[in-house]
Amino acid sequence: MEYTTLQHTDIEVSKICLGTMTWGRQNTEAEGHEQMDYAVDQGINFFDTAELYPIPAHPDRYADTEKIIGTWFKKNGNRDKIVLASKIAGKADFTKFIREIGFTRETVTNAVELSLKRLQTDYIDLYQLHWPDRNTNFFGKRGFEYDLSDHWKDNIHQLLETFRDLIQEGKIRQVGLSNETPWGLMRFLEESKVHASLPRTVTIQNPYSLLNRQFEVGLSEISIREKVGLLAYSPLGFGTLTGKYLGGMKPATSRITLFPNYTRYSNETSVKATEKYHKLAQENNLSMAQMALAFVNTRPFVTSNIIGATTMDQLKENIASIDVKLSDEVLAGIEAIHDEFPNPAP
Repeated sequence: MEYTTLQHTDIEVSKICLGTMTWGRQNTEAEGHEQMDYAVDQGINFFDTAELYPIPAHPDRYADTEKIIGTWFKKNGNRDKIVLASKIAGKADFTKFIREIGFTRETVTNAVELSLKRLQTDYIDLYQLHWPDRNTNFFGKRGFEYDLSDHWKDNIHQLLETFRDLIQEGKIRQVGLSNETPWGLMRFLEESKVHASLPRTVTIQNPYSLLNRQFEVGLSEISIREKVGLLAYSPLGFGTLTGKYLGGMKPATSRITLFPNYTRYSNETSVKATEKYHKLAQENNLSMAQMALAFVNTRPFVTSNIIGATTMDQLKENIASIDVKLSDEVLAGIEAIHDEFPNPAP
């Protein structure tokens, strides 16, 4: 395994992060425990979860993923060996069963307290806002469209004050964002620069894959110059970049088959691009999944690559991508396909 650090901290994390959002829906508690056991044996020390998980969100399964991680910590007594990240869900129609208002001191503090209980721990290493409180472009929206009815009141200073107090209480260690835009990231950074007592944002968790490289436009420069590491999620595009959906295939237990509304990586242009990436991988005797993950692993702005799996074979293949080194020829081939099909899956 390779390791890096969360920027501006001394917290060392594995370059591969174990994603958990299928545990409690597509995976049982026992399977979640098995995945964590194997990941740790392979040198992974970084887990990412959220109060919203498992996905799709549902009141009957609310926060079951955090509970599964909590029982694993209790069983193994190894909390101190894991860098743990979690998130608070934003305001949305599909999260009304969690809370009906956005981020406030009360909602954030309460969410942290509940996550700590479920996770059976005293602290969370990295606490993230799952998506912005305001109306902007995320979750598959290409561009920002201003809504005249949007009366969002800037609450970023108050949020950072809340995070500062939670850090001082020892309940969280660092702060990160997710599904954030360049404006949002810089707004958080500038607030902590002007007010030195406020915590600095150290990570941003956004989608990044061969099918979605929008992070490279705007956010990558901020990431490098301001030293805010990307935690890349969906590096396989809901499994699309494994090739398992090519030719119209619909594996019975796959995510897109089970949840057909997840169409982010299934449009016609994404399919054409995936076919080209698949051919490139075959021509170079590579697994397409490992080629896709290895590409993400090598990007200079990536702190950790969040992989997820529903089977142990998938997990083993994904983790092993850390040992795959892409040739100049393969990298040139990837760029040629990207030039032909730039960011087909926003």
